[in-house]
This record gives sequence, structure tokens and C-alpha cells, in this order.
Amino acid sequence: MLLTANFHIIAELIACLFAFKLAREKIMMQIVKLITETRSIISKHKANGKRIGFVPTMGALHNGHLSLVAQSKKDNDITVVSIFVNPTQFNNPNDLKTYPRILDKDLELLSEYQPDLIFIPEVEEVYPEPDTRVFDFGELEKVMEGKNRPGHFNGVAQVVSKLFDYVSPDNAYFGQKDFQQVAVIKQMTKDLKLDINIVACPIIRELDGLAMSSRNMLLSELERKNAAKISETLFKACNLVPDFGVSQLKEWVITEINNNAYLEVEYFEVVDDTSLKSIEKWEDSSSRIACITVQVGKVRLIDNISL
Repeated sequence: MLLTANFHIIAELIACLFAFKLAREKIMMQIVKLITETRSIISKHKANGKRIGFVPTMGALHNGHLSLVAQSKKDNDITVVSIFVNPTQFNNPNDLKTYPRILDKDLELLSEYQPDLIFIPEVEEVYPEPDTRVFDFGELEKVMEGKNRPGHFNGVAQVVSKLFDYVSPDNAYFGQKDFQQVAVIKQMTKDLKLDINIVACPIIRELDGLAMSSRNMLLSELERKNAAKISETLFKACNLVPDFGVSQLKEWVITEINNNAYLEVEYFEVVDDTSLKSIEKWEDSSSRIACITVQVGKVRLIDNISL
């Protein structure tokens, strides 16, 4: 009985120490919710000649996000991470409603990387009144995600431009899984004449190849297992380029994935990696990227691979 009692006391002590450690790390990371406070902190760092790196996220963090934080810490003196689920970029209300929100887990993961500032605003803080700005990205927003999610990139531009204004970063970090989004943000930065370097970082994948995504946690066990077929097919497609024409490769990829009962291709496009214009022959572009969106049950996953 004495040994059992001592064991429980030790276990409780360990739990308390862990909670204290996490609380201390949260304090060290400096968590703020207000724009004014964020601007004030950044202004002081800039006055001291500090270089600012920024990683905007919608939370539900994974190793893909953390790789961006690690790169920012390597490149800059100060790293800022934002966690904000932006309502204006969801053209499907149910997608907004079901988007995973796990703030405590996010902060626990970030504590291992120790960003200097974490900005977690409420919707009313970012949008005290409706944002009626309309951005024009030309062809960049009329294909793939732009075509299939009307208004999505306008919402992305609204929130990212606001966040850039609050944080005033020297470098901003985005994952290449959202390849079209990176192209749009680069164009927005150019159009608004912002002196910000947009850094596109490599896709981080699970051990079975599936591109890491916050939406992966919404998959059932069987859906998650079958979702690996997406990247597996893309990797195989790379090896078929010498023997297949563009249209033949597209047909093969779509058929290969749709043959899996858990998967349905929404689109698969082979495009120039700068203009995002669809190509019909390999010689149309020397820098090609294959982009895909697949419905896995009720979850929509995107991926891409350089060809």
C-alpha cells in the first residue's frame, strides 16, 4: 500500500512539473491576441535591428508547419507564428465549421520550437467590419483551386495582407503543398509593393508519402490508409513522363486513383510552375508541376509534384 501511495505521489509530481514546464514555455513564447500589442512588440524588435520571420497558420499544426518555424528561426532573429482560422477563404460553410481547432495541442508543439511571438486573434479583431477588397490575380486564380473554390484566393489575400500589415516581416514562410496559394501570395506581395520575401518550403510527407495536412486528422482509419494512394500515384507518374504524353499521363493518374473506392479525383492538371497555365505537350514548358485534388470521403486533400 505504501509503495502504491508513493507511486501516485510521484506520478502527480511529474504531471505538475510537466504542466509548469509547458506554462513557463508558453510565457517565454509570448502569446498575444491584440493587433496593437503585436505591432508594439514588432516595432521594438525592428528598432533594435532585428530581422523578422513570419509563419501564418490556421492551427491544427503538424510537422509541415513546424518545418516552416524551424526555417524561420534559422533565417531570422525573431520568429512570429499566427494561428487564425480565416473565415473569408472558406467558400464551403461546412468546411469552416469542421476545420480542426486544437489550440492547446498547437501550443504544446510550438513549445518545442520556441517561436518568439504567437499571435492568436479573434475573428472580430481581424475583421471589425467586413473586408470588401477584391484582388485580381488574373489567370493565377482562374485555374485549379481558384476555379473549383470561387472566392477562396480573394479571402487568402485579404487575411495574408492584413497579417503582413500587423507583423511587417522581412521573410514569410509557406509550404509548397499549397503551390497555387504561394503563387498568389507572391503576386499579391508584388501588386501591393510589399518589401517582404516569400519563402516557399518543401512539402513534408508522412512515412507512407501522404502530404502532411491539418485535414488528415479528419480522415477515418480506412480513409487515411487509402489516402496514401495519392502520393504513390504521383511518384509513379514521374517515372512515366518519358513514355507518356501529357494527356495520356493525366488519364492514367485519374484512372489509377479513381479505381480506389475511397478516392475521387476532383482535378489533376499539369501546368507551368510559374504561369500555372495548363500544358498540352512536354515541350510547352521546361518547368512543369502536376497538381491534384482528391476527395477522400468528406475530406478534400491536395498535393503536387514536380515533373
